[in-house]
Amino acid sequence: MEAYAAVLLWAIPGFFILVIIEITYGHFTNKQTYTLMDTLASLSSGMTNVIKDLLGLALVLISYPFLLKHLSLIELESTVSIYILAFIAIDFASYWIHRLNHKINIFWNQHVIHHSSEEFNLACALRQSISNLIGFGALFLIPAAFLGIPAKVILTLSPLHLFAQFWYHTRHIGKLGFLEYIIVTPSQHRVHHAINSIYIDKNLAAIFCVWDRIFGTFQEELDSEPPIYGTLKPVQSWNPIWINFQHFWILMRDAWYTKNWLSKVKVWFMPTGWRPQDVIDRFPLASRQSQPSIKYNPHYTKRWKFVALFHFCLIVYMLIFLLGRFDELQTSFQLSYGIVLLFSIFGFTALMDFHSWAPLFEQLRGLLGLAFLSLPQHQFLVDTYPFSYGIFIIYFSTTLGIGLWAKRQAPQRRLVLN
Repeated sequence: MEAYAAVLLWAIPGFFILVIIEITYGHFTNKQTYTLMDTLASLSSGMTNVIKDLLGLALVLISYPFLLKHLSLIELESTVSIYILAFIAIDFASYWIHRLNHKINIFWNQHVIHHSSEEFNLACALRQSISNLIGFGALFLIPAAFLGIPAKVILTLSPLHLFAQFWYHTRHIGKLGFLEYIIVTPSQHRVHHAINSIYIDKNLAAIFCVWDRIFGTFQEELDSEPPIYGTLKPVQSWNPIWINFQHFWILMRDAWYTKNWLSKVKVWFMPTGWRPQDVIDRFPLASRQSQPSIKYNPHYTKRWKFVALFHFCLIVYMLIFLLGRFDELQTSFQLSYGIVLLFSIFGFTALMDFHSWAPLFEQLRGLLGLAFLSLPQHQFLVDTYPFSYGIFIIYFSTTLGIGLWAKRQAPQRRLVLN
């Protein structure tokens, strides 16, 4: 994980810089594709994914080295051609994993976060899942295992394959001529993120669009059908942790309340969106297809915007602290500190959702953060990192104050029509 943390220490600032460039371009061309809280929610979602991966919060049912050991028919050396073949194999596997996520109810839960933004920009590319807690993706790499592609090659290329999917999350690049027949482009991926009926579950490929053309999931972006972004069931939240498990909660509720025992099982494995009729009647869900112009965007005063930016910037600092010193920190501290970060992201985004309980949660979070810093085993922070320790004290003290202030406010939700 130390190597992964080191890579992220460089990658995260790079992503942030590119997002800032896109925001600046949109501002000066009067084609802005960002709103404040949607952007902070996207970036916060990326941070939750980083924390989850750093802490290893997943159970791998089957690993690629295991498949390689038992299924390899030949043994290949690490050459340039092997890296090319491995990249194609990873992309082929990515297509089928992605298709499964879109087609089956239970698997949609681990992908819905990526589609939850009602905007489309580079920031929303960072909306990555923390609900994929059971790893089974290696099953789709069986062709690579048959070919004997070394595990270290797969391990090296997998993050590069993921990072290569960042650039095409933009509305500022049009169609790219002959490249539209080779690679996934911004135009194709805009289709993928759209909820227009003609675009649903199309363009599932990650890098090479040939898979969509072969397996019948390709759809060109049409001038007559501008994409509408988001999910059919709007998430209505900035809280990335809640968004990650919102669909799971709906499935669990439907399975509990449906009176049909077969439906209690079917609801998990039926096509995405399927629900028993009796719970549809009892718990109807809104759909953006009926009101596509309504986006979730509560009104915020300048003070509330400042609060959001304050929380976000301090949490970013705390994450960079973890990444920069990951190999110096004990495992127990890494885990407890990561949980504090997840609680912090949950707390400030819940506050921005104007939940009635959020101010109290922030007060408790402030107190717990201060208690965490005062534990005897964390004395090393004072001795070794006094500047960062001071920042942490200021942050959690201010969080406590913000919770008390927010309790006296009475903000009103107001959706914005675009």
